[in-house]
Amino acid sequence: MRYDLEARYLGRVRTRGRTMTLTARLQVTRGEFVLDLPLRVHAGEVVALLGPNGAGKSSALRALAGLLALTDGHIRLDEHTWDAPPSVFVAAEQRRVGVVFQDYLLFGHLSALDNVAFGLRARGMRRAPARARAQEWLTRVGLTGIADRRPGELSGGQAQRVALARALVTDPRLLLLDEPLAALDAATRLQVRTDLGRHLRDYPGHTVLVTHDPLDAMILADRLIIVENGRIVQQGAPAEVAARPRSDYVADLMGLNLYRGVARGTVVDLDDGGRLILAEPADGPVFVTFAPHAVGLHPQRPTGSPRNSWPVTVTGIEQHAHTTRVRLDGTPSVLADITPATVAELRLRPGLEIWAAVKATETRSYAA
Repeated sequence: MRYDLEARYLGRVRTRGRTMTLTARLQVTRGEFVLDLPLRVHAGEVVALLGPNGAGKSSALRALAGLLALTDGHIRLDEHTWDAPPSVFVAAEQRRVGVVFQDYLLFGHLSALDNVAFGLRARGMRRAPARARAQEWLTRVGLTGIADRRPGELSGGQAQRVALARALVTDPRLLLLDEPLAALDAATRLQVRTDLGRHLRDYPGHTVLVTHDPLDAMILADRLIIVENGRIVQQGAPAEVAARPRSDYVADLMGLNLYRGVARGTVVDLDDGGRLILAEPADGPVFVTFAPHAVGLHPQRPTGSPRNSWPVTVTGIEQHAHTTRVRLDGTPSVLADITPATVAELRLRPGLEIWAAVKATETRSYAA
């Protein structure tokens, strides 16, 4: 379903035949932490910022919203400049920005309808038309019949939809989503993620999503930006980032073993020690990845088809759904996903010395 406002909105965001683009250089210094994040978001695009705690994702979102002034850099939406120290700073209430916070921050004393109408009223719209438009948005997000309920009477999924309607009802040019599904239980999250994805596909503005959940990012975003220590370490389409991680954080996020080394033909000497054999030759600095389920564990050194094998020591055992993840210290260290039956057969326990093996055909390499 296309929003009724789309035609009017697109008329505003196109100037002289050019589609408006958000461009920014988000530079913020707080004590010893420095955020330096170049950002470009096209109209209709959803960009997800991922990274560990303290990476600078929230600072980036707050800067875009106008809740945190830049130390240096700029924020521009085509011909409009929102922040350019030291001379320009547009206050948050004057930016065409909609925000959905992690905890939604709905006003507890207002009904769902008046929560959605709040932004319109704050911009001077009269009460009757503001409430009428808010009701249209509640219907649009699938909340017919709950207009009079207060936030305490809403389920988590309903509260998330009210927060989204409140953010979109003012026709924002930029939509900011701060962990929008984090407060939901697993069952509700699945449905709300699907609904949110539909609304984002229809939204013609610019969207920046902050999340710790790789599944949310993969499903909702057109492009991922991985931020670590205030800097971009990798960006690209979700499938590209998933297939070719370039940091340990991304590899952990995607559930892969990742190593860096120097390739000479089918042999890679790893930077942290050890050696891996590839199925396809390469040359120069490379990353090598393989999935934990590709790792076999053996009581003695395996024989047979050509493969990588090396001694390891069990350092941890964790249950993951129907598989068991084993952490192994060695040269190199490695994660292995095996069945509970294999755990019993090998009598795995921390401190046990065994052998890890990976077929060369299970490895993948690409330029570092």
